[in-house]
Amino acid sequence: MTGGYQPYPDYTDSGKPWLGPIPDGWKTLRGKYVFREVNERSELGEEQLLSVSEYYGVKPRQEAIGEGEHLSRAESLVGYKKCETDDLVMNIMLAWKTGLGVSGYDGIVSPAYSVFRFDPRKAWPNYMHYLLRTSLYTGHFKTLSTGVIDSRLRLYPETFSGVSILLPSLTEQRTIAAFLDYETARIDALIARQQRLIELLKEKRQAVISHAVTKGLNPDAPMKDSGVEWLGEVPEHWGLPKLLYVTSRIGDGLHSTPVYEDGTGYYFVNGNNLSNGAIKLGPTSKEVPESEYHKHHIPLDNSSALMSINGTVGNLALYNGEPVILGKSACYINCKQPLNRRFLMAYLRSDEVSHYFDTEVTGTTIYNLSLNSVRQMKVCVPPEKEQEAIIKYCTEQDRQFGRLIDHAVRAIELMKERRTALVSAAVTGKIDLREWERPSA
Repeated sequence: MTGGYQPYPDYTDSGKPWLGPIPDGWKTLRGKYVFREVNERSELGEEQLLSVSEYYGVKPRQEAIGEGEHLSRAESLVGYKKCETDDLVMNIMLAWKTGLGVSGYDGIVSPAYSVFRFDPRKAWPNYMHYLLRTSLYTGHFKTLSTGVIDSRLRLYPETFSGVSILLPSLTEQRTIAAFLDYETARIDALIARQQRLIELLKEKRQAVISHAVTKGLNPDAPMKDSGVEWLGEVPEHWGLPKLLYVTSRIGDGLHSTPVYEDGTGYYFVNGNNLSNGAIKLGPTSKEVPESEYHKHHIPLDNSSALMSINGTVGNLALYNGEPVILGKSACYINCKQPLNRRFLMAYLRSDEVSHYFDTEVTGTTIYNLSLNSVRQMKVCVPPEKEQEAIIKYCTEQDRQFGRLIDHAVRAIELMKERRTALVSAAVTGKIDLREWERPSA
């Protein structure tokens, strides 16, 4: 057994093909003998509002909002279901997708959720939390859910109450839960460190590229005041024109909806199709008839850079001959000498330009950057050979930092896989933890 953990000495057939063999001494009971559904309602609606998610289990809704949840709050919470600490809360539409968990809080939850309370003589809530969120159980939930498509699947309480629950002794349940609390906390801490490393690497990469395209590669080069607050000093020998003077054309795309037709090979793209320096075309990309393409096609060539100017501002791509027409949220910039479009791409990624965009955008929920703001932006223009050197340097820095970031991302994936495997092995009896004790250090 990997990781230094040993299996139980003996196993027996659980009698459930989906569950497989279980350690001798463990038993299975139908859910209704382990927990009961409770349907207590709030009379005032003043209790703490809780939310359940596949990602984090049960949390106060205010914390959930901070992690990306955007559920609207009802005007009144009267009639919401009461939930006590150690109750199991389940979103019946997402049980198959880990949309359930044991609550660590007293509060109230949506009336659409189901709440269950464990029999303390049979189940240790923390063990149950780990068990019922394993892929073994959520996969079984999916087979029991009713509905035609995934988004319509529902696991009703009466069905859930018939699920076979795997039960070691209460003492073992407590030990397993304590072991997983300890080990998952260690893994989570390592994941957090890797995530912080990724943030630092991205910040460093951004700083290195920003410095290269605004200060150059020669630390001894004489500098001059650019006269632009957001730009600061630039090398004395660099040009600093407005972008419109080193481009042949700047514009945006179609301000209406084109005619769509599948299978033509001609695409309609907007700012959200621009990603990591390229136009991203996928299965959901909209295609248009050839006639529509020729009607709305804008002359783009190997001098063209693209940038999103509506919604998410600053997504970038180089045009490489793709058969596309642009929407209004995509701005095209056709460069002319002496401005190299690859240097412009790096410049547009800089912190300095980002600050400029922040001062120029309009809108509160959907940001918009005007074409005039793009045209009037001051742009650093080093001599052409220096631009090429900076482009090469930025490309190499991108590659090196990208490799380090990829290593950290892969490390996180491996740690998450390890976490999942460890939880599953512990709660299903693949490893024997009866003698485990929490380390003192």
